[in-house]
Amino acid sequence: MKKILGVILISLIVTAFISFSSGMSIAKEKTYLLKMSTQLNESHPMVEGFKEWAKRVKEKTNGRLVIEVYPSAQLGSDEDVIEQALVGVNVAVLTDGGRMANYVKGIGIIGMPYIADNYDEVRAITESPTFQSFFEELEKENDIKVLSFNWYDGARHFLTNKPVRTPQDLKGLRIRTPGAPVWSKSVESLGATPVAMSWPDTYNAVQIKAIDGCEAQHTASYGLRLYEVLKYINKTRHFQLANGIIVGTKWFNTLPSDLQTVLVNECKAVGRENAALVAKVTDDYERKMVEHGMQVIEPDIKAFKLAAESAYKVLGYTELRNKIYSEIGKK
Repeated sequence: MKKILGVILISLIVTAFISFSSGMSIAKEKTYLLKMSTQLNESHPMVEGFKEWAKRVKEKTNGRLVIEVYPSAQLGSDEDVIEQALVGVNVAVLTDGGRMANYVKGIGIIGMPYIADNYDEVRAITESPTFQSFFEELEKENDIKVLSFNWYDGARHFLTNKPVRTPQDLKGLRIRTPGAPVWSKSVESLGATPVAMSWPDTYNAVQIKAIDGCEAQHTASYGLRLYEVLKYINKTRHFQLANGIIVGTKWFNTLPSDLQTVLVNECKAVGRENAALVAKVTDDYERKMVEHGMQVIEPDIKAFKLAAESAYKVLGYTELRNKIYSEIGKK
């Protein structure tokens, strides 16, 4: 009897050990899903970057963290997705300084006119100590985790049916721009009358003369076929369109630390690489728009930079700009 009881006891111990080990294995193999949302359409070069990011994250985590990309606002507007992220939903969204300025005002400076002249300067600004402090504030005070802010969609220009060489040439022109104060006040300082409306409505608004043009980057202008209704690409380069990818801290903090590290590091790495692709595609789009009949105008950039100063004063960004410039060595 003792021998039988001993065998039974050993069997129970082995079974318990196997069950415990299986449970540990299952826990170690737990997978996480992140849904990446953007209003950009499937053909946009940045969407290609999001897919590359997803691929690398899946490979480097052995499938423990999977990113699904949802272009064309399939998950809702950016504002809706941000709200979802804040309450802990497993979503990420491409955003900009204008939207993030609703939470931390200082971050809106990245969307100001002529704050940077190229992508390298954009990166330097977003990597500066002051800008990093904005990310910390977003996280601590607003439950927003910035994965990276080095994604780039190129320079924005004015597209019109009359040539624009100086701010005076924009006087009286109704120009479509996003509704954030940073954008509208900046466009106003450059001489135009800002009109906030959704981007997809821009084409028809030009056709019916509700607006006289718009300001946009080439990836958007070409995609909307604006070369059919507008004649001039006035290369003011007034905004350098920097973007960030954010998630909610509630979801981010559920990830094991190794997955957090991979998610952030790969987002930054692919963001830098994707900027080069955007630059190449931007040149191609400009060439194609010219082939469709548009004419490129090279305006007086110094005159536009001088006009932009009033926006910094109105929005209270002059001192902040000086502080950031001192940190990155820009005069």
